[in-house]
Amino acid sequence: MVACWALVFCEAALADPQAAEIAQLRLERSDEGVLLSATVKFDLPGVIDDALAKGIPMFFVAEAVLFRDRWYWYDRQVAAAARHMRLSYQPLTRRWRLVVSPTPIGNSGLALGQTFDTREEALAAVQRTSHWKIADAADVDPDGRYNVDFRFRLDVSQLPRPFQIGAVGHADWNISVMRNQRLVAESAR
Repeated sequence: MVACWALVFCEAALADPQAAEIAQLRLERSDEGVLLSATVKFDLPGVIDDALAKGIPMFFVAEAVLFRDRWYWYDRQVAAAARHMRLSYQPLTRRWRLVVSPTPIGNSGLALGQTFDTREEALAAVQRTSHWKIADAADVDPDGRYNVDFRFRLDVSQLPRPFQIGAVGHADWNISVMRNQRLVAESAR
């Protein structure tokens, strides 16, 4: 009995509480192209939460790459898409701001964003992607076989330099998850 309890506690201690997971990933073909919907689950580590509370923005990137199967060589990349997200807390207004862009977000202030009253609402918007167009309809053959690589990560390369140096090699700054999923052919639907 003691050995069983020790095993349970060891597994709990070894489990990574910061681990990210893709809770849901759905691909669909439509008249406008290939659409991706995903839900990524993760908890922010304490160091990232503290940095956000002090007004330091965090940058997240969602990337999707569409590959066509080839029997004679490596799969051919057909399309790629990226969503760059900057999550920040405004201490003066006590509001959260999320900016989403298809290109890396700079400090130009030209991107549009959303504001949220709570951290939980803002984080839910970061974790959820709905009907994101990753490829045009012309790029996809109705009878072709395709796979999609979906990756979500915290982009530490866009953090201020002192944080980049401190983040290297620390597991608390590593939020990353990837999944490959097959796109169902139109004839199979």
